[in-house]
Amino acid sequence: MRRNDLGNSSDSTNEGNSVFSQTEHKIVATYLIMAGMISILSNIVVLGIFIKYKELRTPTNAIIINLAVTDIGVSSIGYPMSAASDLHGSWKFGYAGCQIYAGLNIFFGMASIGFLTIMAIDRYLTTCHPDIGRRMTSNTYISMILGAWINGLLWALLPVIGWASYAPDPTGATCTINWRKNDESFVSYTMTVVVVNFVVPLAVMFYCYYHITRSIRHHTASNSAENFNMDWSNQLDVTKMSVLMIMMFLVAWSPYSIVCLWASFGDPKKIPPSMAIIAPLFAKSSTFYNPCIYVIANKKFRRSMFAIFKCQTHQAVPTTSILPMNVSQNPLASRRI
Repeated sequence: MRRNDLGNSSDSTNEGNSVFSQTEHKIVATYLIMAGMISILSNIVVLGIFIKYKELRTPTNAIIINLAVTDIGVSSIGYPMSAASDLHGSWKFGYAGCQIYAGLNIFFGMASIGFLTIMAIDRYLTTCHPDIGRRMTSNTYISMILGAWINGLLWALLPVIGWASYAPDPTGATCTINWRKNDESFVSYTMTVVVVNFVVPLAVMFYCYYHITRSIRHHTASNSAENFNMDWSNQLDVTKMSVLMIMMFLVAWSPYSIVCLWASFGDPKKIPPSMAIIAPLFAKSSTFYNPCIYVIANKKFRRSMFAIFKCQTHQAVPTTSILPMNVSQNPLASRRI
């Protein structure tokens, strides 16, 4: 029955013939190939840093490691299949390939949103409620990380088993939630996903970082420049990095959310083809900007990366210079890890 649904949707929306020209498909394919290579290489470097330096393997840093894994997953599966289809001019992996491609993209995307939320909660407890933060154990982090993976798996499987569905989009070169078929199943699924995996995480992130900012300002104002704790300076560095990641998360996922809401409450046929392709491209872009943020916004991570590129030995990089997210150096959480 799923095959018939896909076939009927294809006939009604002319999925077999893309709304884009072959030149436009090649431009998109070029972008996907370049972005995919950058994403895979940069996230492998991130994982390499954590593998090289054992002291980085802390529960807190496990959030960053899992986020890098989701980015590599999208880059190694989503980017190549999209690029191949764009070069072909239409979706070339059939019904099963469409289900796998769309499902994995939803899986990794929802999981990455979960990890960003966990990161905000971790920063909040570390900075604003250190007593609670100290009581968080490795098992606590493992539970939260597993929860993010399970949440992603749940929302990826639901369209496969009947709640909404996956189908090629109007470009014909990628698969996603079948937002052109805005029936009750699609609308209910979309609204639930947007609330659970977009609105709620954003609310949690804004709440956490608002109170983190207030806490840091209070600490800074109550300490002279001479007595300003270096660990608090590191906390500020980490918090800036995290806030930048949240801002880029908004940039990446807002177009996709807008398309889904438009399809739910408006006429899907009136969604411009350009927006139909830009929305998933923006969402995929989240896979390569996170490593860039680590390097740009965090001095410690930048130093450790340069140390690897310079082939320095483990002893050549001081511990205090290679911990981008290691809260064990933070006096507020010194007994937590």
